Amino acid sequence: MENLRELRGRMIAEKPDQIMRLDERFYKVASQNGHGMYNVAKARMNRTIGWVCDCPDFTYRQVKCKHIWAVEISLKLREAIEPRVIEPIDIHSCIFCKSSDLIKWGLRHNKYGDIQKFSCKSCGKFFTVNLGFERMKHNPQGITTAMQLYFSGESLRNTAKSLRLLGVQVSHQTIYNWIEKYTALMAKYVEKITPQVSDTWRADELFLKVKGNMKYLYAMMDNDTRFWLAQEVADTKGTADIRPLFKQAKIKAGKKPHTLITDGAFNFESAFREEFRREREALTIQHIRHVRMSGDLNNNRMERFNGELRDREKVTRNLKKTDTPILAGMQIFHNYVRPHMALDGKTPAEKAGIEVRGENKWITIIQNAKQTRPHGT
Repeated sequence: MENLRELRGRMIAEKPDQIMRLDERFYKVASQNGHGMYNVAKARMNRTIGWVCDCPDFTYRQVKCKHIWAVEISLKLREAIEPRVIEPIDIHSCIFCKSSDLIKWGLRHNKYGDIQKFSCKSCGKFFTVNLGFERMKHNPQGITTAMQLYFSGESLRNTAKSLRLLGVQVSHQTIYNWIEKYTALMAKYVEKITPQVSDTWRADELFLKVKGNMKYLYAMMDNDTRFWLAQEVADTKGTADIRPLFKQAKIKAGKKPHTLITDGAFNFESAFREEFRREREALTIQHIRHVRMSGDLNNNRMERFNGELRDREKVTRNLKKTDTPILAGMQIFHNYVRPHMALDGKTPAEKAGIEVRGENKWITIIQNAKQTRPHGT
């Protein structure tokens, strides 16, 4: 019943002129029966702050009614419309006395690169900050160049050879260690960022090898922005339980699609029935299973995405484990770093309202990820 109220609340929130905002605490929500407006307000209840409504459902049953759901969903939709800008991190305070009276004091030089040096006018101390790359032997430019080369299509060994031309002497294993370290850091950061995706999603699977064994990578992608929402590695095609894929996509997008396009495999239909049962019964979501090779109902966009992954998989040759950081890194690269011709040279994140600024987007994401990470983790 609660899911049905949420569904009806979403239907109200997504229609124009159904919710009137008086201020941040008071709203009027149109009755679906056409009998005027209900008042939804934020009030104190049992020593906690929550939403109340004067509709019969809330008044007599004391449950979260569809009008409260509509207000909460509309607030989330409004937040999603505001573009998210991820800026490079600037140092604003002294690491010793916390004073903001700083000046740049040249560069600290070593054989691995240059790091900005700061002078604090308050305490007179000098310091350097290498946010996200502390205690790393090589500089941020060398590390992120390696990641860019690798996810652009080079093998680990070819990436190491290219870095040697830049004076960076590392082994292919070191590059893999960098990828493992920074992919884990960035993944935890970007998973909390909600993209502004469309109401049409696409899903498909492709085969890959893990330690020589055949596996299948299932992926969910937004139709309009090409944002890669979720992924799951499974043992079989057509029979694997891919409900986690659907759950990940819903959590990442903060909503459910109106249209889902797949290649017609049975497990897509099974997961669709399980995860979107209420919406399917209410005819608010459509699953297009048997797609054509031409027209609006084809799955060509997903096939092009699969081609991108197949080209990458040929270079990686043989992944070592199903939870490899390579796949997570590919997802971050696809969404936040790689510009797409079909998106007018923008990244899927930019099309989804997430702008990563700075000449080096890898460094920007890593810096923000490290700054927001709790200490000791």
